[in-house]
Amino acid sequence: MYPFIRLAAQVMRARRLPDLPLDGVHVSHHVCLPWDLDPFMELNNGRTLTLYDLGRIPLAHRVGLITMLRDNRWGLTMAGACVRYRRRVRLFERIEMRSRALCWDGRFVYLEQSMWRRDGQCAGHILYRAAVTDQDGIVGTDRVLAALGQAGATRPIPDWVAKWIAAEDARPWPPMQD
Repeated sequence: MYPFIRLAAQVMRARRLPDLPLDGVHVSHHVCLPWDLDPFMELNNGRTLTLYDLGRIPLAHRVGLITMLRDNRWGLTMAGACVRYRRRVRLFERIEMRSRALCWDGRFVYLEQSMWRRDGQCAGHILYRAAVTDQDGIVGTDRVLAALGQAGATRPIPDWVAKWIAAEDARPWPPMQD
């Protein structure tokens, strides 16, 4: 089941924090609970993606995105992700999550999130490609930035992100059905 109560708690905490600039970093703290585990008694890879929601949604609130989406009757969707799992997270282990909007192009905002163990090691890292949508499809980031009061804001796309974008563009869609 989706962790709605944990999400609500994270959003309520975020509401008490100051607003962030569009490229600000939201830091949140989480605990690996029994229902987050896989058969190897570590954080399940699928649940890891759900826990990233618990950092990303409060970030969206703090930068004003949630209010802007509601005001414009727009939606938000994840259009792709690239994940690295590097260190195990065990039962009741505490992690610090760092979430931020890394950069954007004409259609997508690229969000970066990482999980850090108490020993200072990075447990995982994810790059998301997010799109704002309306009834006609993807809303261009120029319109999104204008609605956020950030018209003309730019962020350079790091080389490693540009290479991932190029790889995604070269990936066949739909996939082969052999």
